[in-house]
Amino acid sequence: MKNIAVFASGSGSNAENLIHYFNDNQRGANVKLVICNKQNAGVVERAQRLGIDCVILNKEQIQDPDTLLPVLEFLNIDVIVLAGFLLLIPQFLVDSYENRIVNIHPALLPKFGGKGMYGRHVHEAVIESGEKETGITIHYVNGHYDSGNIIFQAKVSLLPDDTVEDVEAKVRELEQKYFAQVIFDTFCAK
Repeated sequence: MKNIAVFASGSGSNAENLIHYFNDNQRGANVKLVICNKQNAGVVERAQRLGIDCVILNKEQIQDPDTLLPVLEFLNIDVIVLAGFLLLIPQFLVDSYENRIVNIHPALLPKFGGKGMYGRHVHEAVIESGEKETGITIHYVNGHYDSGNIIFQAKVSLLPDDTVEDVEAKVRELEQKYFAQVIFDTFCAK
């Protein structure tokens, strides 16, 4: 049984989906921990409601191996999943969890990735560019924003009159459909 830590900064819809997928169904892993860098983020309330340990760490604490690693080691964390986590993962964590940290990005990388490209900003850029499709990318984390090896991508068509909200809804549907399954296939099905 793998132990998963989810790092999140926002509302936590992907974190909740992962918790239900693994913890409710005994699928070879359990989400044991949520780490958040924002005390008032929605993911904090979701984790508490679902009975998952949630630790709030500021940027300096996340960048400190003497603070972060003991938290992960205490719960025997095997895999780290970034689900809307906005801080760059420090190199010590990438090294400690090599090929065991994955991120989901709300676009088809390598397009629309990098620092500052998250959430609504990504969807606005996709619309402004005139793209005919967008999607999600699940990739390994390598210490640089959105540049690790791609594990999986799913696409969705865009209509000329799609709004940012339309694009966001289409991408969220892909996230909910594929994210947990890809994590299972990557880390638990072996």
